[in-house]
Amino acid sequence: MVHVGEFVDTLATLRRGHVIVVMDPDKRTCILDGMGLQWSFRSLDAYGLIEEFDNPDGFEGLHYYRLTPDGAQFADRALAAWRERPWHQRLMLRLRG
Repeated sequence: MVHVGEFVDTLATLRRGHVIVVMDPDKRTCILDGMGLQWSFRSLDAYGLIEEFDNPDGFEGLHYYRLTPDGAQFADRALAAWRERPWHQRLMLRLRG
């Protein structure tokens, strides 16, 4: 299950070059730009839109994920389609999840 608002925000933030930090791989406790991810990580990972990378400047025990090239292309298409929707549809989808 994916929350549409969170998914769109996650794609936009990742597209700007930010990364997902996984604090607990077993529980999939994830942070993106200070925001906890509740729904998006599993879908992004399952479809190969993100991948783990070695962050030598990162903290030990944390896992870092960024968009794959396919993920970046998907994000561009998804965000363009999102912006084409009328504002009231975007609001409704954000409120409903």
